[in-house]
Formats: sequence, structure tokens, C-alpha cells
Amino acid sequence: MVDAVMTERAGWRDYKELTKPNVVLLMILTSAIGMFMAVPGMVPLNALILGNLGIALCAGAAAAVNHLVDQRIDQRMARTYKRPIAQGRLSTREAAIFAAIIGGLGMAILLLWVNALTAWLTLASLVGYAFIYTMFLKRATPQNIVIGGLAGAAPPLLGWTAVTGEIHGHALLLVLIIFAWTPPHFWALAIHRREEYAAVDIPMLPVTHGVAFTKLHILLYTIIMFLITLLPYATRMSGPLYLLGAVVLGGGFLYWAVELMRGKNPNAPMETFRYSITYLMALFVVMLVDHYLFPVAGL
Repeated sequence: MVDAVMTERAGWRDYKELTKPNVVLLMILTSAIGMFMAVPGMVPLNALILGNLGIALCAGAAAAVNHLVDQRIDQRMARTYKRPIAQGRLSTREAAIFAAIIGGLGMAILLLWVNALTAWLTLASLVGYAFIYTMFLKRATPQNIVIGGLAGAAPPLLGWTAVTGEIHGHALLLVLIIFAWTPPHFWALAIHRREEYAAVDIPMLPVTHGVAFTKLHILLYTIIMFLITLLPYATRMSGPLYLLGAVVLGGGFLYWAVELMRGKNPNAPMETFRYSITYLMALFVVMLVDHYLFPVAGL
């Protein structure tokens, strides 16, 4: 219980932690690359700076709501018990006000200085993660991360629309890549933390269907993800450098998925989880480099 925890005065680092900065940073990386992929040259600075700022603030607000909703669960899990609300360093009221302020500021920036389409899509993503996933899906179904993953996959689309003001098929393809990446990424962590999820009655796949079933689905989703990552080349969105990167990086992901299936490496779940983060960052960076080295293919 929060009341039983020795409280400390909140500092700026507690508010920073409330926004899940590492997660937001990865989202902004994919958002920025979505912007660059949308144009043949340089992204307009107002879209690059204000667009990503607005998206980041809204993402931080969604993360803060996640902390609010999950505070009792966070107190009982080793991975999250030191979070500022779970430790009592921030009150529920303080966190709610903070989330409302940064979320409102992010929406205002997008509406006033970017465009309405990006603002409303960002709001839909915020609601999808903070409320539909966190408050309902997370506790309702072992497919929570599959269904709820769409909200977390939105940043490249948001970046694209911030620059162009329209939804394009290539932007949706970027969303599809992250959507397919999310289940094997998160289920690897869920295997490692399955006992904690079971203790707090969160129906993650390894809790409800077992570790072997989850490992099989990680492999299947990794294969699907690998095939999807070839589509940017097939649709002439990206060129040969991207194709090489997608095959090499995807091969690494497949290696870890198979290593999980073999069950001989007790560290494989966390190694897979860590590799998945590096994988996504590297894949999008290679895509960006390819976009400018092979501009005809990139267009």
C-alpha cells in the first residue's frame, strides 16, 4: 500500500520517470524517421521540432496514466516497485495533474503549430494506450499486447502526417512493422516476469497458456515480422541497403526466437527482449540511411 511506504519529497527525476523516458525516446526515434521517410529532402524544422515535442508530451502523459492505473500492481512487481507513485514519492493527485498538463500542452502544440490530423491521431493513440490497453485489455485477455500494441505502433504514422498532413500506405507499413514486432518483444519479457504477472492476476500469455505456448508464438510472430519488414523493399519504399539490414537484423531476431524454443539458455528471454529493442532502433536507422543513399528507390 502506498500509505505504508515511507514517502520522500518528489523531485524532477520522479516526474521524468513518470513519463517512461526510454520508451518515449524509442517512440520519438520512429516518429522522426517517419517524418524523414515522408519527404525526399530535409524535414521542415517546425514539423521536426514541434511535431516530435507534441507527440513526446502526449506519450509521456499516456505513460503517467499507466503509472496511475497500475500503482498497486507496480508495488508488487520487482521491475516496477521503485516507481514514484508506487513508492509514494508522488501522490495520485500530483501525477494526474502532471499528466493532464503535459497531455494538454502536447495536444495544443500539435493543433496550433502542426496539423489537426496529427493531433487527433495522437490523441487516439494516447487513449488507446492509457485507457483501452492499461485499464481494460491488460487485465481482460492474454492477447492484450497484440490488440493494444496498435497504439504503441502509431509514432511513424504520426511523424508522417505531421509533415504531409495525410495518411499514406507507406506510413501504415511502418506501423505494421512495429505492430508485428510488439508481441515477440513483450512476450519475451513476460516469460522472464511470468511469476510476477501471475501474482498480480495479469493474464499475460505465459501465465494463461504456459511458457512453451508463448515461445512458439514468439517464433511465429517473429517470422511474420521478418516477412513484413521485407515489404518496404518490395513496394519500392526502400532500397538495397535496407533490404540487407532487414535480412541481417531479422536473422538475428529469428536466432533468438529459436534459442528461446530450444530452452537450453536460461537467459534467452531477457537476451531476446534486449535484442528486440536494438533490432527496432537499428532497422529504422538503416531505413533512414537507405532513404537518402537510394532516393529513387526511397520515393
